[in-house]
Amino acid sequence: MYFGNKEWQRRGKNPDYRFSLANERTFLAWIRTALAFLAGSIAIDQLTPDFALPAIRVMLAILLAIGGGAMALVALRRWAENEQAMRLEAPLPYTRLLPAVAFFLVLIALLFILFIVLY
Repeated sequence: MYFGNKEWQRRGKNPDYRFSLANERTFLAWIRTALAFLAGSIAIDQLTPDFALPAIRVMLAILLAIGGGAMALVALRRWAENEQAMRLEAPLPYTRLLPAVAFFLVLIALLFILFIVLY
């Protein structure tokens, strides 16, 4: 859908370039957050050997890496859906991911607090 046949890019009319660039900036913000999750994952795994038990560190690192990868894929999907909606002059699609990301971050924060208190 995103890399192969770009037939959807020929439908409708080209949106105002300012809106396309704003959509791209939003995509890049999501990618920046995904990279931060991945960097946190690597930092926990490689730079904090005394933080907690190895199994706990690995679990946190894997959780952050999965979150970062998922966020990158969702960013691509969101960018394409927004671009299609702008081309067809349709309402921008709503995402349920924003509360999910907030919940994920709260969960990670609570796990960190728990492990800091216990160790």
